Amino acid sequence: MAISVDSTAPDFTLKSKNSDGLQDVTLSSNYGEKNSVLLFFPFAFTGVCMEEVCLVRDDLSAFSELNASVYGISVDSPFAQEAMANQQTLNFALLSDFNKEVSKAYDVLYEDFIGFKGVSKRSAFIVNTIGSIVYSWSSDDPKQLPEFKIIKDRLSRFC
Repeated sequence: MAISVDSTAPDFTLKSKNSDGLQDVTLSSNYGEKNSVLLFFPFAFTGVCMEEVCLVRDDLSAFSELNASVYGISVDSPFAQEAMANQQTLNFALLSDFNKEVSKAYDVLYEDFIGFKGVSKRSAFIVNTIGSIVYSWSSDDPKQLPEFKIIKDRLSRFC
């Protein structure tokens, strides 16, 4: 069961890769300024995951208007994530949880996913500007996408 609403969000620093090289992204750097939307997904370059990141890419301005930074998180390497981001011209950061620590902390790590050990469940969290989880959703069905309308509605309460 995913970490629940009203919990303190586990802070983290994860790697992101772009043309400038590897960069550290720390969740708490948004505290006091922006809300954070964390979107965990199983694998880069898979159909449903590509659909999810493209939906976010095409609607990123709506999240920005709601004072939110969006992060996609998977256990893929930052290099695979960079290739996917370039292929799909993504306009938000993909973060590598290669060591699976953040997926464990948010309790969204599959024990066994079609024979693969330690893959992130498709999940969504909103972390507000003081580091509290104000929205928590996770699915055992990797084909089920988050309800982005609900996420944006919840974010609108903080603007």
